[in-house]
Amino acid sequence: MNQKQKVHTIVEGAVMVALAFILSFIILWKMPWGGEISLNMLPIILYACRRGPGPGFLSGLALGALLFIASGGIALGWQSIIGDYLLAYAELGLAGLFRHKKSSVFIGTVVGASARFLVHFVVGATIWAAYMPPILFGMTMTSPWFYSFLYNGFYMLIDTLLCLLVFALLRKPMGKYLTAEDIRLI
Repeated sequence: MNQKQKVHTIVEGAVMVALAFILSFIILWKMPWGGEISLNMLPIILYACRRGPGPGFLSGLALGALLFIASGGIALGWQSIIGDYLLAYAELGLAGLFRHKKSSVFIGTVVGASARFLVHFVVGATIWAAYMPPILFGMTMTSPWFYSFLYNGFYMLIDTLLCLLVFALLRKPMGKYLTAEDIRLI
């Protein structure tokens, strides 16, 4: 990678993190103990699919730090900060494993969002278990693992489907950008 490409990668990453941070303020649904339905992971997934897993991990990590520090993140301690913010958002970088594939943003969305969900799931079942309500979505909660699966699965599934929908709508008008063909031409 030459100097010009490095600068392009860094600038694009900064723009994507900023865009993701702005999108985090457009909340369609907010869960009581953290987690929300928004499109904030969309730019990070797109960036990872364009630039690869390394830059994707770093941009996700930066977004997670921003979300916790600047957006009044909810945490129970350093373990929750690392899990629910830094590690969970960094996992979106896994979308970059499918870089240069024709359907990279679709496969990457499913993989990156699933990895993020798994982190939230484990953190929810271990660290947040003490805050498990007796009833969630009309069901009696007896297992912190089931509780975490329902709680985190609810908003993560909708987030993932929204990202897939947006990428599907953008596929035709922005196809070369979504598949990173514009980068390969430089």
